[in-house]
Amino acid sequence: MANTEQPAYRRVVLKLSGQSMCDEGGRGIDPVAIGRIAEQVKQAADTGVQLAVVIGGGNICRGNELSKAGLLRAVCDHMGMLGTVINALALQDSLEKLGLEVRVQTAITMADVAEPYIRRRCIAHLEHHKICILAAGTGNPFFSTDTAAVLRAREIRADILLKATHVDGVYEDDPRTNPEARLFDRLTARDALDRNLRVMDLTALTMAIEGDLPILVFNASAPGNIRNAILGHEVGTLVS
Repeated sequence: MANTEQPAYRRVVLKLSGQSMCDEGGRGIDPVAIGRIAEQVKQAADTGVQLAVVIGGGNICRGNELSKAGLLRAVCDHMGMLGTVINALALQDSLEKLGLEVRVQTAITMADVAEPYIRRRCIAHLEHHKICILAAGTGNPFFSTDTAAVLRAREIRADILLKATHVDGVYEDDPRTNPEARLFDRLTARDALDRNLRVMDLTALTMAIEGDLPILVFNASAPGNIRNAILGHEVGTLVS
């Protein structure tokens, strides 16, 4: 059936966690899990939105854990960036099998496997309705993939950053330990900072505030939710 609904946004950045590449709590890459997320991304792309994806690498390498174990933090972060490239290539392959045109761009140059991230080239791809998967974070240690997602969203002038998670949005407390925790429909980024709600790390959230970039935190595990978010349906928590 042809899509009859119009996207609520012209251009978006979708932030996916590395955990979306495998079962919750697992490690590595699970082709079934990647297939599920690829189907959701295709549904979103079929709305006609210009879609860029920033992906994490925690399913392959968790830099914080390795750093605490004694490895140099900068080395751990570069290992994590390489993990995001592995995930990006896996997602690209799954999306291409669904008939989509996809480009992987990396903040660390590796010309044999992906394009370098160039802002104007990324925008040109998006305007031709190719999906851009933006990997390797910012290319620098000490910055999270959340910060990379905000940075890229601001660089390419995205209308919104969609942060896909495994929970329904932003809660006042951890719903896993406090079943009575309230889910916010909307809140400001400054409220999130003041309440220490852990929407994103401090650098990412501050950068979003400075750029007046709205962030929608939602549950991507629910089928169709990425598409629903792009169509402007009421899902998750809007941090504005």
